[in-house]
Amino acid sequence: MKKVIPVLIALILIGIIGGLTVGKELMEKYSYSTERRDLNQYFDLEGEDEVALILQDHRITEKAKLTGGIYYFDLDTVNAYFCDHFYVNENENTLRYVLPDRILETVIGENSYTAGGETVACDYAPVLKENGIYYLAVEFVHLFSAFDYETYTEPNRMVLHTAYEQQNIVTVEKDTQVRYQGGIKSDILTDVAKDDQLVLLEAMDEWSKVLTYDGFIGYVENKRISSASQSTPGREVTRGTYADAEFTSISHEGKISLGWHQVAAAAGNDTYSDLNLNGINVISPTWFHLTGNNGDIVSYASQSYVDAMHDKGIQVWALVDNFSEEVDDMAIFSSSAARANLISQLIAQVTEYGMDGINVDFEQIQESEGPHFVEFIRELSIDCRANGIILSVDNYVPQGGSFFYNRAEQGRYADYVVIMGYDEYWGGSPVAGSVASIDFVENGIRLTAQEVPAEKIINGIPFYTRIWKTEDGTVTSEAVSMPVAEQFLKNHDMEAAWDDITCQNYAEKTEGTVTYQVWMEDEDSIQVKLNIMSKYHVAGVAAWKLGLEKSSIWGCISSYVNAVDTE
Repeated sequence: MKKVIPVLIALILIGIIGGLTVGKELMEKYSYSTERRDLNQYFDLEGEDEVALILQDHRITEKAKLTGGIYYFDLDTVNAYFCDHFYVNENENTLRYVLPDRILETVIGENSYTAGGETVACDYAPVLKENGIYYLAVEFVHLFSAFDYETYTEPNRMVLHTAYEQQNIVTVEKDTQVRYQGGIKSDILTDVAKDDQLVLLEAMDEWSKVLTYDGFIGYVENKRISSASQSTPGREVTRGTYADAEFTSISHEGKISLGWHQVAAAAGNDTYSDLNLNGINVISPTWFHLTGNNGDIVSYASQSYVDAMHDKGIQVWALVDNFSEEVDDMAIFSSSAARANLISQLIAQVTEYGMDGINVDFEQIQESEGPHFVEFIRELSIDCRANGIILSVDNYVPQGGSFFYNRAEQGRYADYVVIMGYDEYWGGSPVAGSVASIDFVENGIRLTAQEVPAEKIINGIPFYTRIWKTEDGTVTSEAVSMPVAEQFLKNHDMEAAWDDITCQNYAEKTEGTVTYQVWMEDEDSIQVKLNIMSKYHVAGVAAWKLGLEKSSIWGCISSYVNAVDTE
């Protein structure tokens, strides 16, 4: 018996130890972790001045900045989520926002801004610049956009709404935690109490992904929350003082049929009598040319010309170009003084002669010049709007290096955005091709319509054809009028046949070592282009240039202009 007792004790101890071990393992397996996630790591915060951003129901990668108790967004964040109409001039150390009737400007780093010349004092700097990055105060940004926000600390974060949308809401039925991932062993993000409401983002079998009111996105056990119910928005986001500024536009009655009239000198004004004007309701003479870098212009404007057009019921939208090689576009458009001078001269000319509009034809703008060019359009729109002057802007077909023309912004500030739907293959092109194939034309309209309302789009068509000549591998071309192109085919005994790909009559012939190719612009090609314009319900058609067309073309254009678009 004495020998048995120690054995029993040993077995009991072994059982107790085993039970404790099993119990511990069961506890570890089924108990809830009390470990808490490092919240700075969770919100990806590296500095004390960084602020995490939770927008609607997700956390975005961009951060705000907290400095001196004021919250700031960097300019890229502002452009991406709130308002992309600000203009920074690094050389002048200013930021501008163009309103429909005045310019709002602040000197970077100063605690004030001016609106139409009136100074508004602030208890913060609307704009700061640090390490080459521009930061806009959140309160300042809010003046121009619509959003609500709440800020929280430990860690720094901001919960933003740009809209209030219908949500699925669950109620916490017992105090619990929101965890980093689904599972009782996942780190705790935050505690939630009975009766707290959470936004249900994704329901799963045992856990659900939720959003807390203060910006935590994580997982909670389904047994701790109620069934979801839909919450209908009962409010709208707060709109800033300038958020609803109305950018009114001037619309031409009916479809537009615009013809560009090339005037190379004052004497050229008399050539309008040689033109067929029966098919147009707007004429755009090339009257204004930039000269020098302070915004001065040369003008060929003529009162008798304007009066003659008005007598015919034709509006005059004078064209201004930047074609002089002596002009530095960057010097003009990046200078507020030069822009103001140019605008003043244009408005003075238009009002003096009683013109109806301005057509801006600034070509070969470089990417670095793009923001300054767009700011010029914004600022010009103020005076045009105030004086009842129609503002139209010419653009290349959207492709390659022309995206920084910012057609969307033009569509906001200008009355019409004109597509120069030609020069698909241009004079210096290394290969021969159509001036304006149908795919090129339609893509131009389609892509522009993604940024600009259709009722503001005018599509330009060519009244010229290129005769291509290939000899010994060298390609050259000559732009000629429609009648000259037809005569060329006759002279060379060339027969044109319809090409379904370009939707043009195409002719080709080899004479000795020379091959000629011609993609004709004629009634057939123009009609197909007009059909595409009807398809997209654009505002009208423009033609470069008057005097190169056949008279029969006007029948097609008149039918297009007078037709009623149907959906």
